[in-house]
Amino acid sequence: MIPAPDLNLSVLLPIILVAIGSMTILMGEVLLSRADTVLGREVTESFIGTVLAGTAIFFFALTLWASGVAFAGGGVQVFNPDNPMYQLDPFSSFVTAVLALSALLSCALSITYLSELRINHGEYYALIMLSASGMMLMVAAVDLIAVFLGLELMSIPIYVLAGFDRRKLRSNESALKYFLIGSFASAILLYGMALLYGVSGGTSFEALRAGFDADNPMALVGLGLVVVGFAFKISMVPFHQWTPDVYEGAPSAVTAYMSVTVKVAAFATLIRLLAMAFGPLEASLETIFWVLSALTIVVGNIMAIIQENVKRMLAYSSIAHAGYLMIGLVTGTIEGYSAMIFYLIAYTFMNLGAFGVVVALANRGNDCERIASFAGLARTRPGLAAVMALFMLSLAGIPGTAGFMGKFKIFMAAVNSGDIWLLIIGVLMSVVSVYYYLRIPVLMYMREPEDESHRTEIASGEGAVLVVCALAVLALGLFPNRVPTLLFGDLDVLDWANRSVGMFFGG
Repeated sequence: MIPAPDLNLSVLLPIILVAIGSMTILMGEVLLSRADTVLGREVTESFIGTVLAGTAIFFFALTLWASGVAFAGGGVQVFNPDNPMYQLDPFSSFVTAVLALSALLSCALSITYLSELRINHGEYYALIMLSASGMMLMVAAVDLIAVFLGLELMSIPIYVLAGFDRRKLRSNESALKYFLIGSFASAILLYGMALLYGVSGGTSFEALRAGFDADNPMALVGLGLVVVGFAFKISMVPFHQWTPDVYEGAPSAVTAYMSVTVKVAAFATLIRLLAMAFGPLEASLETIFWVLSALTIVVGNIMAIIQENVKRMLAYSSIAHAGYLMIGLVTGTIEGYSAMIFYLIAYTFMNLGAFGVVVALANRGNDCERIASFAGLARTRPGLAAVMALFMLSLAGIPGTAGFMGKFKIFMAAVNSGDIWLLIIGVLMSVVSVYYYLRIPVLMYMREPEDESHRTEIASGEGAVLVVCALAVLALGLFPNRVPTLLFGDLDVLDWANRSVGMFFGG
């Protein structure tokens, strides 16, 4: 008789909480839609959407707490010791907490925006939670099979979310483009994984590290296909063409969510894969990552200059930031990986905040997309103009903001590893980026308002998200080592980033 495996279900707690939340939302929508009143309040479509969004926020908050407890406890917990495919360790628990916080803020940002579009349905928040569970599986996976399962669980709900506004042709077009290109990238990635399995005899990261033969052409082809598959997901040049179209066509709340969470999950998974499975090949991969990083930085920044649509500009901006993040992979050091994690946290707040302003300005389902539409915003909506200026300054890397500190850490890692030319390219392109980022503050504060019908009031959820993002951008820029808070004391974000990647270097 085969003994039952000794499974540690507590390792899956973050994913279980998110999965339960998604099922609760789907069942809750069915039950609420059949009721006339709840606690004396009339049940309307807007009321149902708000309740379900609150449910999603509650479960993401629980996931954030569970991940934080796991990170504080340290150590490595494996779901199935006999066949390790998923483990909760300082790295996965910390990144899971970042993903949970990002998704929580995205849900709060979506409530009023979706209500105005008349698409504030429960499946939206269920899809958010299902995609987040896939991301959490990816970052904790130590086996290629688990990585691919997490990747698909992340991607398929986002394909649907990109076309969630079914009445708009460009939203449908966005979803179809993302689905076709994403499926193509998944096929490339899966074929690469199959080749790696063929040459190493296993799919676990440990088996790959032990059995990979760098002199075998099939092994190199497999590794190259895996890198290409991830390059599509994180919008590295020349695999970036889908990004501006999808960002522009998807509902702004969806774009805000996918622009930060997909990047965090994909880069974190790539860090774990390289550190645990292909560590001996870091020198061989350095040249490939160097070229991809330089191309991504240059193309992203140059193309952003000529954009007149703010969502397309932010799309090319995200491509450029992917290039900056790639510098950490080029270094292959604990300093570089730690800088990447810190940069991803900073990027989450400043990019989510920038898209949050776009969402807050949307009126009756019409997005404020043209850069020219921001003219004179400081006179009509001074609060939104102030936070948008802050996010633009941070994305440009101006001192005193999280964006500057993130770039500083990445550039210092490049200096210490001897990648001076890549550093020069990064610095020069950062100077170029100041032009297109400062276009918006200049328009807001130095031009007369156009006849644009912006929404005159900001919803409480949108306001809370913008305040959190603005405070985080300032705190991480001014106090990166110890972020002061009223409820949680000083938060050692840089130290947490170092601890999370230290496990890959024996720390």
